[in-house]
Amino acid sequence: MNAIIGRKLGMTQLFAEDGTLEAVTVIEAGPCPVVQVRQVEGRTRVQLGFERLKPKRAQKGRTGHAAKAGLDYTPRVLREFGAAQAPEGGVVTVAAFAAGDRVKVAGTTKGRGFQGVVHRHGIGGGPASHGNTRHRKPGSVGPGTDPSRVIKGKKMPGQMGAVARTQIGLTVAKVDAERNLLFVRGAVPGAVRGIVTVRKEGA
Repeated sequence: MNAIIGRKLGMTQLFAEDGTLEAVTVIEAGPCPVVQVRQVEGRTRVQLGFERLKPKRAQKGRTGHAAKAGLDYTPRVLREFGAAQAPEGGVVTVAAFAAGDRVKVAGTTKGRGFQGVVHRHGIGGGPASHGNTRHRKPGSVGPGTDPSRVIKGKKMPGQMGAVARTQIGLTVAKVDAERNLLFVRGAVPGAVRGIVTVRKEGA
């Protein structure tokens, strides 16, 4: 299996073999039971689960879905991935990865709330001189004569962050199979304790 679900624990530092210091993100990944395997247009799709829900918080439909896979608990997170074949043993662990593997990590970025154009888009804003009242305002957003409307996609104030993003070109620095930890060089999207998915490049 070339993918796994995990939870971002934060960042730390590791020393490489040549003595250089590198920043890494620690991800608690798996074990992820296989909940479902299905064929879609001739391709194998594998659904994995991650963590456990308290029985009183689990929906009956999801509990029954997990029971069909032989699980005596309800996974908190379900994600589906493409795979060449279903993993053996019915569980995916960090042992499927090795140091040096190229991976891409997907997650939800930190939410920044409602922000203006200076913070959200990096616009320079207006003059900073005395008497000016448009220091951080967007300025004109659309001529009144032509086209007499605001063009779609115009950079405006609004909700910033809290969107799905995938960081590509990352490398696995270390795998700790005993503690289900992946150490990935560089930063990955999302806040600490956020859910992420790790896939090998090309998957």
